[in-house]
Order: sequence, then structure tokens, then C-alpha cells
Amino acid sequence: MTSRQRLARWLTEAFAPAVLVTVLLVLLGVRVEPGLARGLALGAVAALFESVLPYLYILRGVRTGKITDHHIGDRRQRLVPLMVGLGSVVVGIVVLLAAHAHRDLLAAVAAGGVGLLVAAAVNHWWKMSVHAAVAAGSVVILALVYGPALLAALPLVGAVGWSRAELKDHTWPQVCVGAVVGALVAGGVFAALR
Repeated sequence: MTSRQRLARWLTEAFAPAVLVTVLLVLLGVRVEPGLARGLALGAVAALFESVLPYLYILRGVRTGKITDHHIGDRRQRLVPLMVGLGSVVVGIVVLLAAHAHRDLLAAVAAGGVGLLVAAAVNHWWKMSVHAAVAAGSVVILALVYGPALLAALPLVGAVGWSRAELKDHTWPQVCVGAVVGALVAGGVFAALR
């Protein structure tokens, strides 16, 4: 493995959708909920349903041989994990509503759910990069919450996209479409619901 491939692998793993969504939701919880403990707790609950449980389902699929790898490189294997993720998001929203979570936290979880629906629809015909979509969507939501200074994180989207293309997991068009769709869906849904 070359040094470029090692860097690409590191970027792919360090900024994988499950990682970014978890960090985003915990940061958001801390920002919008009254009190650090409540923010951490509700951010963690949101991350559990939006990210952790769906990722554990994927890992179980890899262990049992139903899914070839944890990034679900085979497009044909993506629909069921995406639908499981969507179901988990719905349960998470119900739990967060019962806990009277802040509207912004609910909006971010809903944006992720809509993103899963869009990814499932697109991936039925074409292998759009979910890594790029989540990276772009995360940056847009953070910029909407913390201010435009967070747009300085946009190079992260490019780095994640480069890693996916460098590893030949996606083509550049798949990465670019994923980034644009992720930014538009996450930003649009979040802005509409907050």
C-alpha cells in the first residue's frame, strides 16, 4: 500500500459517516440544549439512533457475510442497511420528542433520515458517495448552527471525496454528486425544520 493509499484509508475511516454523524449530533446537543450534561446526553441519544445502532447492524452484516465490507462497497447491498438506519432514525425521533429535545437536534436527526431516503433512492440505480454526502451535510449544518466561520471545514469534504476516489471506492462524479446532494438535503431539511 502506498503512502497516498494509507492517507486515503485513514481519511475514509476517520471521517466515515458514522463518525461524522456522531460528532455532529453531540456537538449540536451541547450547543442547543440547556446544560452540558443534558446536551451531551441528548446528543448521545441522537447519535445512538442515527449512527451507532445502524453502524452496528452493518458490522453484524459483515460478520455474518451478508455485507462484504463496513463501507458497503457493493451497491446492491446498501438498501437494507439504509432502511434499517431509517427505522432507527424514526425510533430516535420518537425518543427525542419524548425527552423534549431542542428543535435543532430534532431537525438534524430528521435531515439525516431524509438523507438516508435520498441515498437509498439514488443508490438503487447508481453508487453515490454517502461519505461525501455526510461530510458535506455535516459542514452545512454546523455552519448553520455555529455560523459561517465553520465553512472553513469545507476542505474536509474535498479530502473525504479524494479518499473515496483514491481508494477506487467511487468515481469523481459519484463523489461530487454525493457532496452536492448531501449539502442540499441536509442543509435544506435542517433549515426548514429548525
